[in-house]
Amino acid sequence: MQEIYSGNQVKILDAEYLQRTNISSHLLMERAAQSFVDWFLEQKYERTLILYVAIGSGNNGGDGLAIARLLRKKGYELKLIRLFESVTDLSIDAKINFDLISNEVEIYDWKNFLFQSKGILIDAFLGVGLKGDLRESAIEKIDFLNRFEGEIISIDMPSGLFSDEQSSFGAVRASITVTFQFPKLALLVPDYAEFCGKLVVLDIGINKAANSKLTSDKYFLQENDLMGLHKKFNRFSYKGDFGKCLVIGGSPGKMGALYLACKSALRTGAGLVTCFLEESERSIIQESIPEAMCTWGSLPEFDQFDAIAIGPGWGTDTRMPIFESVLKSSKNPLVLDADALNLLAQKPSLIKSLPKNSILTPHLGEFKRLVGDSTNHFERIKLAQDFAVNNEVILVLKGANTVISLPDGRQIFNSSGTYYMATAGAGDVLTGMIVAFLGMGYLPEKAALCAVYQHGLAGEIASKTKRRGLIASDIIDKIPETYLRLNIS
Repeated sequence: MQEIYSGNQVKILDAEYLQRTNISSHLLMERAAQSFVDWFLEQKYERTLILYVAIGSGNNGGDGLAIARLLRKKGYELKLIRLFESVTDLSIDAKINFDLISNEVEIYDWKNFLFQSKGILIDAFLGVGLKGDLRESAIEKIDFLNRFEGEIISIDMPSGLFSDEQSSFGAVRASITVTFQFPKLALLVPDYAEFCGKLVVLDIGINKAANSKLTSDKYFLQENDLMGLHKKFNRFSYKGDFGKCLVIGGSPGKMGALYLACKSALRTGAGLVTCFLEESERSIIQESIPEAMCTWGSLPEFDQFDAIAIGPGWGTDTRMPIFESVLKSSKNPLVLDADALNLLAQKPSLIKSLPKNSILTPHLGEFKRLVGDSTNHFERIKLAQDFAVNNEVILVLKGANTVISLPDGRQIFNSSGTYYMATAGAGDVLTGMIVAFLGMGYLPEKAALCAVYQHGLAGEIASKTKRRGLIASDIIDKIPETYLRLNIS
């Protein structure tokens, strides 16, 4: 998995890479620019569009100048906007790229420039090295860029954002942020969604040096990581090998949550799925999911199941005695969602009764009730990390770039998904997927990672035809296609 480094660490790794490979920083800048242009051409933007490139004085501006030169060679009409006062302000590599293009295109001063067409604006003003309060002049330039009415593509970072900590001021509102090699933490938090837009991470060949002393406890989960996480089965495998799962949940008026969790567990590949529910509601499951079994009354013997999930649509009013019994009787990791998390929040002393490596899947509201309040997502990420470590559990903080916090302190940020998945029941689908992978014999960490990524991927696939009309059952329908996409049998 790709590490997530701080802005300062990225600079150190760049320097290590240059020393190790004996290439120039300008050549590395050229490589980054070429990777951007390759990506840009793949988007098939109209060649008639005017490209506005806003240039700062640092290496981010150098990237923009190199990109402008390469795009000009591809036939695009360019207008370069100078956001620096003097050529003497340019960094060494930015000056090299300025000299390569300044005689070929007209360069406009931002103070006297008016955007005449929507087109596309490439933001190459401020990058990952930003520290401290913004000067008034920088704020004015950001406001100027935000007056652009078309699509804005920021290079590396939307100008004005810190790369790995809370910013106290605004930034360029990018439609897309194209960053290089290492995703920056600020691009993965919901606090900055209005600035970052869609995130694209381009590989430019910089890997952590073998002798580097830099470490990170944060990682970025991507499609190419999934193959190594999945368990393999053979032609003699039968339904018992694919796991016997129990899902505890549902209540009058909230049976949809249990339905979604059970259906998604089956679509994920669980061999057998049993629902523990109220007898009065059993016909809903038996008629809508004939592949699932139902049980009610007294809790079944847990040793006959390979994995257990509890909480979807369950309610809390009369559930505490049963919940405590589940915790007392369970020896293997549990999956806890929804009302199971609310019950834990009501009686925090029960947290220590959770089997080690249990998987908790709160959304932001449930997280606040269970773990505590926070003023921003950076604080929330730290609280999630501490909770997972202190209680030896896996905490899946749901949302865009869902964060999986592990008992050893590592935190994995998911790259799949779409905002179209912000719909009722999507979390219940994830619960079913996690319990299915647990039931198949996956280690809890791998069960969480595979489920979170494929849940997001299924949502992406479904959204191609559903867009805002996507509902949770659409995600379930596309789970099988995620195996095809990932080439997992």
